[in-house]
Amino acid sequence: MIPKPKTGKGLLVEWVAIVSLALILALVIQALLVKPYQIPSQSMEPTLDIGQRVLVNRFIYHFSDPEIGDIIVFSPPAGVDPGSQSYDQCGVPHGPREACPRPTLAQSDQNFIKRIVAGPGDTLSVIDGHPVVNGVENTDEAFIRPCGLAPGCNLPKQITIPPDHYFMMGDNRGESDDSRFWGPIPRDWIIGKAFATYWPPDRLGIF
Repeated sequence: MIPKPKTGKGLLVEWVAIVSLALILALVIQALLVKPYQIPSQSMEPTLDIGQRVLVNRFIYHFSDPEIGDIIVFSPPAGVDPGSQSYDQCGVPHGPREACPRPTLAQSDQNFIKRIVAGPGDTLSVIDGHPVVNGVENTDEAFIRPCGLAPGCNLPKQITIPPDHYFMMGDNRGESDDSRFWGPIPRDWIIGKAFATYWPPDRLGIF
């Protein structure tokens, strides 16, 4: 016997169930697997422009450690406002020629996107906007925008990154409010790794 097609209330119930399941699956994927993220500022130019959209892998760091060069989304220390560039947000006193060595203890509810330039146990200073990690200056950074004379371009006094912390810098070194001013971030504050850009269409690609 061929079943009769559903009509009226039965069809509506089935449609609502399908839509609800799709929404639940989308929320689970965003919460646990992959989340879209829109670039809010110029701090990652020219790599990522304001309004550009990326996909963030939320589970990769459950299976591997973050690496230098990874572009990640994370929570900064509390009190850091996107685009504010207030340079007194460090968790401990430090000299004018050294990067902030420790963040404040509280975690912000904001999300930032930056590049990892140093990891746990590394020593770090900054010369002309380039990180000097364990005594080696990383000048192979064709993706960065020159630093110029902006604050944080030259911080020659070395700091040591604490255990389970990562030092973040934006690619637009002269226009980025980053770890130079508020310190390395704990691994627990990392949300995920950006791995692809999907909007606008002419910037489509994989990192």
